[in-house]
Amino acid sequence: MFITSAVAVSSIYAADMSKRILKPNRTLEYLQTPKRVDSFAKMFTEGMFYGRIRSNNFYWDWRDDSKFKDFGVLNKKDNYAMGLGGSIVYKSADFAGFSAEAAFYGSESPVHMRDEEVGRLKAGKDVTSRRNVYTNGNWGLYTLAVANVDYKYSKTDLRVGRVMFESVLTRSNDTKMIPNTFEGVVLHSGDIDKTKISLAYLNRQKLRDHATFHDVIAYGDFRDKIAPYNNDDSASHRKLTPQNLQAHGKKTHNALIVAEVKNQSIKNLALTLNYTAVPSLLSDAIVEGAYTIPIGGWKCIPAVRYIQQFDNGAGSVGGASILGDTRGYKDPDSLDTYLIAAKVDVKSNAMKFRFGYSHIADKADIVAPWRGFPTGGYTRAMGQYNWFANTTTYLGRVDYNFDKAGLVSGLSMMFRYAYEDFDEKKTTVFTDSNVYNFDLIYKSQSLSGFETRARIAYVDMDKTAKGIDFSYIDSRLEFNYLF
Repeated sequence: MFITSAVAVSSIYAADMSKRILKPNRTLEYLQTPKRVDSFAKMFTEGMFYGRIRSNNFYWDWRDDSKFKDFGVLNKKDNYAMGLGGSIVYKSADFAGFSAEAAFYGSESPVHMRDEEVGRLKAGKDVTSRRNVYTNGNWGLYTLAVANVDYKYSKTDLRVGRVMFESVLTRSNDTKMIPNTFEGVVLHSGDIDKTKISLAYLNRQKLRDHATFHDVIAYGDFRDKIAPYNNDDSASHRKLTPQNLQAHGKKTHNALIVAEVKNQSIKNLALTLNYTAVPSLLSDAIVEGAYTIPIGGWKCIPAVRYIQQFDNGAGSVGGASILGDTRGYKDPDSLDTYLIAAKVDVKSNAMKFRFGYSHIADKADIVAPWRGFPTGGYTRAMGQYNWFANTTTYLGRVDYNFDKAGLVSGLSMMFRYAYEDFDEKKTTVFTDSNVYNFDLIYKSQSLSGFETRARIAYVDMDKTAKGIDFSYIDSRLEFNYLF
């Protein structure tokens, strides 16, 4: 039904394939939007539809899958997933500064594992709702992820409702089937010269594999059929459950407050200041700077990011470890910590090199379940979570655009290598890992709006103290068609 509707809309707009483009991070850039109109009725009749058909396919191959049961590891198994669906976005025209937006997303899993194995899905878990599968065997996932009213005045934009909100620690992260979105109030302003200000009060969140909105930080396991389905992101804090929060006199309905300023007043220097907080639990102060140095036909761009995490009460509830086991942590009841990351990008029109470094203090893990990765853009490789306490990562990356080089139209690639040095004295943290990641993207020249990407990550991990090898290969293949 969903695909039939998408095809019907596609036929209406088949003549215009340049309304938006897919950026490398799989989010969308709108090239055409509805114009301003002079009546309330035209606000809706002069609006625009945007369609997207997509498929994401995953295969996860553990190196020692057959030996896990010998070590008592029963919750891991080679797994696969397929998502087929897409989205329909409607943007109304602008009348007296007011407009509206709605985006409906859907995903089906025509090929999937047995219902009882849904908990073993890794990268492919975002094509469905594990909660729905676990409770009623339904592998379909449908949601109105975006629905808001927008008011613009000069260069200031105020939105109320369901929104995507991009900041250092919050992202739509639309790389699977359905983006991460929030409910709340968001303000963007560019009225100050060379400065962008973003403010947000976000009282609910919807993760990529969820159909409904929930608390921004309270953790809820998908297997619990009775408790509310809350935040179960891989980076969420497992001990900040509604029950634990309530037992410590904390709120079980929390809000996320974000204030971010980006400034480019100094030539070639981009500065970012960010404050992100869940009041009465924790907060983050972030400073980031990047400086562009032209070198002939190349650019050298060194950058640094510093994150200071403040424990405002969450540590006494859940402890220093987001995985729930604080053995090996110096202060097991505190989430005070910091992260320092640095990188150097060297790029030309067709090629880019990146060298990155990050280190998290030997204090506590970073809590960031809002899909904006603390080490993102610096040292995070595909599917990796390297912001545990006392973790150091080194990364090298090369991007090459065959199209811009005049070699192969529509083709680009990326390869990166990361070495992750984890603190194995902390019992639930990963072992040291070598991560190899290769991406290949092709934009069709004959079918405008069609794009495909193949991704593979090989993660070679040291064996655990018990001799368990958790190394794996994560393979992904995706297709996108925009209309």
